[in-house]
Amino acid sequence: MNQEPREQAASNEHFAKFGGVHFQSHVSPQEINRFIGRLPAGKRESLFEVLEQLEHAGLITVCNDHVFADGDGVIGGGEKNGQSLM
Repeated sequence: MNQEPREQAASNEHFAKFGGVHFQSHVSPQEINRFIGRLPAGKRESLFEVLEQLEHAGLITVCNDHVFADGDGVIGGGEKNGQSLM
């Protein structure tokens, strides 16, 4: 299991569409959506605030591995050799 982080493809690993933050989910997308829907409006204004709330609740883990995706879903921020999520 000596894969580069960019080569790992697990079903619970995701990248936020806006901001490209790499995270692992621990619950279903439906449960995440319900949780977000129940957050006060002030806690939903920022993607980073939402991710922080999700992590604090134990629903996701933000991966501090310096691996990001750009707005086109290219892992590595659009590098020439980036790996596409699409």
